[in-house]
Amino acid sequence: MAKSVNIQIASVHLTSRFWQTFVAIMGVTFGVSMYIFMNSFMNGVNKTQDDLAFSALSHIRIYNQDNNHSYNPIESQYDNSQTVFNIHNRKSIQYTSGINNSSKIVSMVEKQGEIVAVARQVNYSVFFRSGSKKINGIVSGIELEPEDKLFKSSEMVTQGNWNNLQTHKSGIIIGKLLSEDLGLQINSSINVLTSDGVSKNYIIVGIFESSLKDIDKTKAYLNITAARQLIGENSDYASDILINIKDRDNTSPVVKKLGLLVPYQIESWQEANEQLVAGASLRNIIAIAVSFTILLVAGFGIYNIMNMTINEKIKEIAILKATGFSGKDIKSIFLSQAGAIGLLGGFLGVVLGYLISLLINQVPFNVASLETLPIYFRVQDFVLAIVFGVLTTLIAGYLPSRKAAKVDPVTIIRG
Repeated sequence: MAKSVNIQIASVHLTSRFWQTFVAIMGVTFGVSMYIFMNSFMNGVNKTQDDLAFSALSHIRIYNQDNNHSYNPIESQYDNSQTVFNIHNRKSIQYTSGINNSSKIVSMVEKQGEIVAVARQVNYSVFFRSGSKKINGIVSGIELEPEDKLFKSSEMVTQGNWNNLQTHKSGIIIGKLLSEDLGLQINSSINVLTSDGVSKNYIIVGIFESSLKDIDKTKAYLNITAARQLIGENSDYASDILINIKDRDNTSPVVKKLGLLVPYQIESWQEANEQLVAGASLRNIIAIAVSFTILLVAGFGIYNIMNMTINEKIKEIAILKATGFSGKDIKSIFLSQAGAIGLLGGFLGVVLGYLISLLINQVPFNVASLETLPIYFRVQDFVLAIVFGVLTTLIAGYLPSRKAAKVDPVTIIRG
């Protein structure tokens, strides 16, 4: 009974000062809506950047780095620290880079449950030549199906066909900007010159366009067999083994697991692209900071309104206490008001934030592969927005309610 009476009194306070209540609710609504919008926009930006990056970036990369190793035969024979020796003209041995037993490594990797796609590549720097024009770039020798599963590369081919690399042994697919710079088109001949001086002509069987200009300007695809033949490597050679996993944000356990199985260097996308991770984290921090600042300002507004309400109704509070209401009851009345403001403002803010985000998502933004400003919704953002809105109002209402609970009815009534 006491609880229902407290709620009735709280509702009377809220409705009797309609504009004050309205302003408080609008403060929470605005704060929550900005939280929804800022986080949805930042999520959209991060997702777009990830999609652009991962169109050419695998989650994990296995490679054999070309390291120089120094061998000291005396150190292996005399391990006594008191032995003094000096070697002149020590030579460094350069070991072969690349992976010569790639099939075995791929078979081992594919057995791991976290793996969703594995592809071998043969990458090396070349010069693309056509007439007097010469452009420095990269050739990637690829296996068509694994590569397409990894990056959906076939969807980037705007002229010709991705599968032409399988049927045309001397075929090559080049970037759109590279074809424009060299003045070439489908069925044109292009010369590829390696750093070792090996030169060969290929027929352009496809032209691709990605969302990254640097790739479109400098990259070409060959069938992996043709790429191996061009540089004189064996039929099982690969310079890189690229891996995609189920959860790209959780690469560390997979890297550690593969490190026990594979005798080569293993690198996650986070290690190779620290600036990408740092940028996404920084944007999230900024979005959360702005959103919390707005909610904090709304909280101060609610605190002031609750304080004014208590000062205006100080005699009513004294009468309530004189008629048997405890300090706990008084506190409950004002916290109920704050909670109602938080809940109503939170739900209205979620709706408003969703509508604002949809509106922003229609704004034209023709950059890279984008057509409009990116927005990406997550359920947890909506839940957290309501939770933070209610918590902010409860905290803002707690201090005035504690003040009201300490009112001495005798002093107020006499005064």
